[in-house]
Amino acid sequence: MAVKIKLKRLGKIRSPHYRIVVADSRTRRDGRAIEEIGKYHPTYNPSVMEVDADRVAYRVRVGAQPTEPVLAILKKTGDWQKFKGEPAPAPLLQPAEKAARPSFDAVGGEDEGKGEAITQKKKADKKDEAAAESSSSEA
Repeated sequence: MAVKIKLKRLGKIRSPHYRIVVADSRTRRDGRAIEEIGKYHPTYNPSVMEVDADRVAYRVRVGAQPTEPVLAILKKTGDWQKFKGEPAPAPLLQPAEKAARPSFDAVGGEDEGKGEAITQKKKADKKDEAAAESSSSEA
């Protein structure tokens, strides 16, 4: 029986999540697995790659073959290099934290509280004033 370490797809249509599983090579992609040894969420920023390194090393030692996508994940996490005895890869890039927007006080804004809102008078008020002027001129 040939054993593979492969990805099992979960999630909705446009938001895939994968589990890294050990399964018989003849089973379908999302079929029954012997063991789950990690997870991979590519849609997150940065993407989440969690792998149980001890179980991967054990399964590869007893003959399991990783598929190409899983091999790429194992190389990024450094588990493949650790198993092969090669030097570890550079650490994965973490996204830079967004700088918080400066507050109003930090910018130097001064708040001169007037106590009331300033709004324009409506045009209806002008009509009332015109009517008052015409009535006063008649008298």
